Amino acid sequence: MRIALGADHGGFRLKEIVKAYVQSLGHEVIDVGTTSEAAVDYPDYAFPVAEMVARGEVDRGILLCGTGIGMAIAANKVPGVRAALVHDLFSARATRAHNDANVLTMGGRLLGPDLAKEIVRVWLETPFEGGRHARRIEKIAAREARSEGATGR
Repeated sequence: MRIALGADHGGFRLKEIVKAYVQSLGHEVIDVGTTSEAAVDYPDYAFPVAEMVARGEVDRGILLCGTGIGMAIAANKVPGVRAALVHDLFSARATRAHNDANVLTMGGRLLGPDLAKEIVRVWLETPFEGGRHARRIEKIAAREARSEGATGR
């Protein structure tokens, strides 16, 4: 799988750990930054990762900031992205199985490295169940399409 990865300063340290872990699982990682703990703005990293996912250039995206909240909000502004903030294994599994989440967000100031790696593993390995859940994803996509037409995007 090709995975786009991005973080702001609050998620930088955990991003580096997650990056090495994802690569150790055999996935290709495209790291869009940031490259240090110097203060930056999370949308500057959320949007490129989300856009790569939406365009199909990568299979999934992973974003980290201090809490994961800002990254989720920003990434979900990109049509076609279903970003999910996850801090536990049940949610990691459910966001893939039921919501077909294509972007994972996590909080670098909230999670330890071991739990973050386990969340990533579960999230990457869990397939979308389809079925009744596909109908719900289709409704989200239809709403996005209507919104794009209304705003002239």
